Amino acid sequence: MAKLVMSHRGLTTVFEITGSVLAMAYALLIASNIGAELLGFSLLLLSSGLFAAWAVIDRRWTFLLLQGFYATSAIIGLIRWA
Repeated sequence: MAKLVMSHRGLTTVFEITGSVLAMAYALLIASNIGAELLGFSLLLLSSGLFAAWAVIDRRWTFLLLQGFYATSAIIGLIRWA
């Protein structure tokens, strides 16, 4: 059981760090207004997917709902900027 918990902890740490870095890159790309909107919204979609996986593993349902909102925002952004 300890290995299972340790495995989940390691996985959620990877999701948390990678999702955070991607979200920061998204924010900088969109805020810089350099024409990288498709890349930015793609990063937001990836970030929300990683955070959603983390939320499911940790059973954080409200956080999962928030990631659904971010994923929807990313999809709208991709459609509008494509």
